[in-house]
Amino acid sequence: MKATEVLADAFGRVQEVVHEVVEGLSADELHARTDPEANSIAWLVWHLARVQDDHVADAAGLEQVWHAQGWADRFGLPFPADATGYGHTARQVGQVRVESGELLLGYLDAVHAQTRAFLDGLPAADLDRVIDDRWDPPVTLGVRLVSVVADDLQHAGQAAFVRGALRR
Repeated sequence: MKATEVLADAFGRVQEVVHEVVEGLSADELHARTDPEANSIAWLVWHLARVQDDHVADAAGLEQVWHAQGWADRFGLPFPADATGYGHTARQVGQVRVESGELLLGYLDAVHAQTRAFLDGLPAADLDRVIDDRWDPPVTLGVRLVSVVADDLQHAGQAAFVRGALRR
């Protein structure tokens, strides 16, 4: 198995976990928080999709799905157009509101499709390409993609925990 196939599998697992978490939840459950400072499932899923979209599009030299496919308008969030949720306050977390999980899953699926298309055409040797030299050591494409998978899976797990707590 090539490294790019391993990455494609990992991103596919993010998508699978998120679908398992979101499907069948009401709008109230999507927005519920275990305490006033905690993240909701809606925010966690929106954030993990935004981070994947932002980071993969940047690394691939592509336009973000968020902008290119009109998802920013569909969500209608009160944030700057390039917001990903990084550094959001508890109040901002509460502002991520959706009518149903279909919007969240639609966006995630569109991001996943762009990520998958990028990975399917990516030569494994490109994973060693430095894409961010502001760090020591500089960040390669492979390291950035693994970082996105790790971050996304953490947030998907957090969302799964919230779902479990709500459904108990």
